[in-house]
Amino acid sequence: MDPETHKRFLAYRDKHGYFGGTIPLLGRDAFLAADKEQLELEAKGERRDDDEEARFEELSKLLFRD
Repeated sequence: MDPETHKRFLAYRDKHGYFGGTIPLLGRDAFLAADKEQLELEAKGERRDDDEEARFEELSKLLFRD
């Protein structure tokens, strides 16, 4: 895991501890997959279609990102 991804993982864990409630904590592999997909969709920006926008919002919520 590269340093930037590791920082995002630690931030996710911190936010999960505060906001996560009963949501299961993602493991390393699940986090990496969700993080990668969320970053790819974020990079698309305005070019996201409706399905991609819905998935982006779902992943952003799952990863506690604004």
